[in-house]
Amino acid sequence: MYHGRFKGSHYEAGFKYGALLKNHGTIISGSPTFTITDELKAFTKSCLPVYRKYYPEVLDEIKGMADGQGSPLENIANLLLPMYCFETDHHCTAFAVADGTNIILCKNSDFLVSLEKLYSNCLYALSCAYAFNGNTTAFIQIEDGMNEKGLAAALTFLYPHIRKPGLNAGMLTRYILEKCATTQEAIDALKNLPIASAQTITLADRNGKIAVVECNPAKLEVIRPKPGAHFVAAANCFHSEAMKEYRTPTDVDSWRAEERYETARNALAEHDGAYSLDFCEDVLSGKYGFICQYDRKTNADTVWAAVYDVRNLRFYRVEGNPSRKLFKADVRMKF
Repeated sequence: MYHGRFKGSHYEAGFKYGALLKNHGTIISGSPTFTITDELKAFTKSCLPVYRKYYPEVLDEIKGMADGQGSPLENIANLLLPMYCFETDHHCTAFAVADGTNIILCKNSDFLVSLEKLYSNCLYALSCAYAFNGNTTAFIQIEDGMNEKGLAAALTFLYPHIRKPGLNAGMLTRYILEKCATTQEAIDALKNLPIASAQTITLADRNGKIAVVECNPAKLEVIRPKPGAHFVAAANCFHSEAMKEYRTPTDVDSWRAEERYETARNALAEHDGAYSLDFCEDVLSGKYGFICQYDRKTNADTVWAAVYDVRNLRFYRVEGNPSRKLFKADVRMKF
């Protein structure tokens, strides 16, 4: 993984990253995983007014990155804004626990082996925003992380039955980390933001409040722990009755999403109230069933795993598959 530190304004952060890539011979002109079609360009154009209204800071960062590259804004926007809104490949598993002693959010990010050297861990400490430590398969958008207030968030995305101009899964997660201090603040934000894609966002805060938000442009449902339970789990699948009509079609490859979900859910249920960092790492590592044991020859694998010790504001990460590599503490960001 690349490791980046970003300070100052959003524009300055974007410019720094864009210029750094350019100095190393990289000019962003497309996506390695999807084709930027006229349909995607039109969708990007329809999303721009939404970002100007609801999240102008991140649009400033996109503009800064484009300027650092010496490229038009559209080169970066056409890559980032339609992301998650058209793709049908689905991956990632997340869960959160809060048992009275431990508050932990966990995430396996499953993606393409061929791109694993391009993934990034980012430390953001920008003006007028909460500082956070986050991970991404791209840039600017964030897929999991925890901020200085002790709010952790992690996305999984789903088959896009519908799309509308709005913020996509990675931008929603970034928005939450920059602007929200608690799980309830994050839920309120998601209820008020225009949503472009289909996703779950798992949340945990220092008050021990945990939840999974299942949402798309049409509906939003909040899943909290069942009575007497102390966990929530998510994969690339909706499980609430309200979101039933938007579940992934059975003929679409979801990278064994239901099996990953059941692995996490069953392990958490069997050990309810007796959670620890070691246990959470073991679940992510596949010691309780299939969750990360991909055949790398198929170009699919768990490319990082993250554990956020919310109560103690500590970060642990594996840069690669946790069944083969060890978790290491990330002590660079001091809150």
